[in-house]
Amino acid sequence: MTTITAKQIAEFRAKTGLPMMECKKALTEANGDEEKALELLRKKGVTKAAQKSERTTKAGIVESYIHNGGQIGVLVEVLSETDFVAKNDEFKSFVHDIALHIAAVNPKYISKDQIPAEEIDKERKILLEQVAADKKPAEIVEKIINGKLEKYFSEVCLLNQPFIKDPEMTIADLLASKIQKIGENIIISRFARFEIGL
Repeated sequence: MTTITAKQIAEFRAKTGLPMMECKKALTEANGDEEKALELLRKKGVTKAAQKSERTTKAGIVESYIHNGGQIGVLVEVLSETDFVAKNDEFKSFVHDIALHIAAVNPKYISKDQIPAEEIDKERKILLEQVAADKKPAEIVEKIINGKLEKYFSEVCLLNQPFIKDPEMTIADLLASKIQKIGENIIISRFARFEIGL
């Protein structure tokens, strides 16, 4: 078993912003492998974020972002549990990144559950017509359609989109990591995007 040094823990803590004991535990569990430790923390983070998602959000901020010399503008509302967190630089930076992402990628919805059922049905019918010509077995067709629907969700739903600053993670992953780091429930509640001529 690899011995985890205080230096390793401190460096890992600087990267993750998590408490020392949490970092030591993750590094020990991953046998000193930082990548594996990050993966373990990420899995735990999603669990912690899910536990916090039931908490009430009654504070937050509205961020504006203007891009391309005033050609694109975004307003986004992100809620937190307390005013203390809403004033926190980490939280403000996260909200700014969300506004910037919305300006660049132009999502239509925050999450899949906001898409009207008739829109999903219409998309499914279009995909079914595209795939039907290939005459594949029904279970294969269903898998293909579900895969294409997931791609569609990643185009229109903010939470499913790869984050523009780090395409390895989705906005949902980024949100979960901020919930874990800040220690409060955070909700991207609504946004509006304006573009000249659209």
